[in-house]
Amino acid sequence: MMELSEKQADFVAATANFVQKTLKNAEGGHDWFHTQRVYKNAMLIAKGEKVDLFIVALGALLHDIADSKFYDGDETVGPKIAQDFLDQHKVEKRVTDHVILIIKNISFKGGNRAKEFDSTELQVVQDADRLDAIGAIGIARTFNYGGFKNRKLHDPEVKPRMDMDAETYKKSAAPTINHFYEKLLLLKDRMNTETARKIAEDRHKYMEGFLEQFYGEWEGSR
Repeated sequence: MMELSEKQADFVAATANFVQKTLKNAEGGHDWFHTQRVYKNAMLIAKGEKVDLFIVALGALLHDIADSKFYDGDETVGPKIAQDFLDQHKVEKRVTDHVILIIKNISFKGGNRAKEFDSTELQVVQDADRLDAIGAIGIARTFNYGGFKNRKLHDPEVKPRMDMDAETYKKSAAPTINHFYEKLLLLKDRMNTETARKIAEDRHKYMEGFLEQFYGEWEGSR
């Protein structure tokens, strides 16, 4: 992994500042602090991979600049905001194009979609984002978003769906607990890098323990 040049490091800092301002009123699970955690995860994972660190840094910082969930499902908004920002600062086209492809291809979207693009840089940023979706913070983010959407915590009559395509997944209004089975518990085995797989093990076990406790309390047996 090559280190950032001084000029690149300055631009990464400027990008972070731009993202922080842009997301100042964002929903708590997709705000600046989420982006900051993903960036830190990405920098950690990148240490064990042969990647362009500048692309990884920008991809991590800009990956959720406009999550489609908050724009009526419009997946073009985030890439456009990122493209305009990078073009405005005359970032090299090779870098900009790669970052935009990361933003367009990072999402889980039901987990059943064939990859349209792949790179080690995407894999690193994707792992970093997925790590923030599991463990204690993943649980907190899941219920925060469920509350934001006024969803039930749990409904035993509504079973998780494991066969959703991207559109069905995007429109799902299922109880929050279902999200653990439809996404969170699947992520451990979908990590791309060895570093992320190791981190995911502990976070996955924490979620399993939480669910065991949740169901015990739900049934009044704990």
